Amino acid sequence: MVSEKSALLERIEQYCQSANIAESTFGFLAVNDGKLCGRLRGGKDVTLATAQKIQSYISQHTPDDVVSVLGKSVNRQNVSTFTRPTVQSEPRGASRKHRPFRFYDNRQKYLAFINTCNEKWKIAERAAAELAHVQPTPPAFRLFDAGSGDGTLMSHLMRAMHRRFPTMPFFVVGKEISLEDVRLCLEKLPDRFVEHPASVVILTNLYYSEAPWLMPRDVAKAAALNWQEIELEGSSAYEYGEQLRALDGLLVDGWQTKASEKTGNPTYVRPSVLVLYRADNRFLLDSVIPQRGQVRGDYDLLLASQPWRN
Repeated sequence: MVSEKSALLERIEQYCQSANIAESTFGFLAVNDGKLCGRLRGGKDVTLATAQKIQSYISQHTPDDVVSVLGKSVNRQNVSTFTRPTVQSEPRGASRKHRPFRFYDNRQKYLAFINTCNEKWKIAERAAAELAHVQPTPPAFRLFDAGSGDGTLMSHLMRAMHRRFPTMPFFVVGKEISLEDVRLCLEKLPDRFVEHPASVVILTNLYYSEAPWLMPRDVAKAAALNWQEIELEGSSAYEYGEQLRALDGLLVDGWQTKASEKTGNPTYVRPSVLVLYRADNRFLLDSVIPQRGQVRGDYDLLLASQPWRN
């Protein structure tokens, strides 16, 4: 097993060097996990399905293909000789001329930007100021975060909500396609459940047009909806943190992605909804906990923000 893991890691390293991309970018593109290589080096195992996805990605995407998608310069000889498998399009040189740089495809540059400026905190402060104008109606304060990312804005706003509405139940929905960001978001939730026990937090990978209702529009996808309801036991942030970390296998299965044929952006393979709340508040939150197919898209506050760039 160790030799297989080492061989897989070595092949990933060689691929990243050939494509001139960061290992975090490779992990995000291949299996929607920017920390894949770090986990492998740290001794973590990967499932057989994940290993097969990695091998399949390397086999189906040459380094030139990845470089072109990320908007970097490509050798002209490679452009004339390489053809993307099973995809018919105009000459690569011509298509690349009109293709804008895909900021979100380069995970390393994206993280470097959002983590070296105070934009998230400024947005959170601005959003918190809106709470003075919100008049929630029973049974809960309903917040929709349209792109929760690593949960920085969500957790800040939940703290502000608790300060203004300390006894009111919270219904918080976060839409996020990135597996890595969902993991980071979960790390910020234990303290929120301790400070405000009457909280229901829902994370989903559904499209923006579906997420507010927690239900895919397509009938077939709705039937295959991966709905997971987790009751957190205990009363301490440590206990909640351990239980949330134990959900990693569930996340890996539910947050798989594939590239959209139209835009190239990552889209879900399986529509998933993860509902979290404290078990000792189940009775109090009975009318707040969402039921499949019965979620109304009416929210007291909508948070829609993306990193600014010129």
